Amino acid sequence: MRKLNLRPSTISSKVVMALAGVFLMLFLVVHLFLNLLMLMGDEGETFSNAVVFMTENPAVKIFEYVLFAGFIIHIIIGLLIEIKNYFARPVKYAVSNTSKTSFFSKYMIHTGLIILIFLIIHFTHFFFVKLNLVDIPGDITTDNHDFYAMAKYLFKNGIYTLIYIISFVFLGFHLNHAFQSAFQTLGLNHPRYTPFIKALSSIYAIVVSMGYSIIPIYFYFFY
Repeated sequence: MRKLNLRPSTISSKVVMALAGVFLMLFLVVHLFLNLLMLMGDEGETFSNAVVFMTENPAVKIFEYVLFAGFIIHIIIGLLIEIKNYFARPVKYAVSNTSKTSFFSKYMIHTGLIILIFLIIHFTHFFFVKLNLVDIPGDITTDNHDFYAMAKYLFKNGIYTLIYIISFVFLGFHLNHAFQSAFQTLGLNHPRYTPFIKALSSIYAIVVSMGYSIIPIYFYFFY
């Protein structure tokens, strides 16, 4: 009987996962820029105006479905690849051999699961509120699109703020490897500019994780 070869499907899955990852990384930059408008010092007026534009734009509503699809595809394929790799080598070697696998690569599934838990918390307190799937947090009396008031209320909680900051640290670890991995999977790596890609991935991961961390820190310590 001819042995079934799953290699092409595995490669295809990784390509789809990489493309979904690139899409999500671009979204993180746009979302960060929007969220940083909360730090303008105008009681969220600039941020709220941007939110109104986003929520009333039909293209953005369509984009939200695409975004969710990107999250789901990236998560599901990542889990399936990890499960397949686990069962392909169910017994650990008696003596660990030296591996060139990076530190971030070894723990991608772990950081990914932490980010997934964070996303559930984030969507529950913000996005699902907008969809009227959950109640507005606390004693906020404004409408369900007032994300500035929600952020101001939620980030006055020290534990909540700490969870967010820790989650962003793990997000940075995840992004640092994901950025490089996407280039490699899509066949865009080359010895000549691989060092530049590695440096750019580190800069991207630091800027994104620190950029998002500034927001809860601002509301908790300085507002």
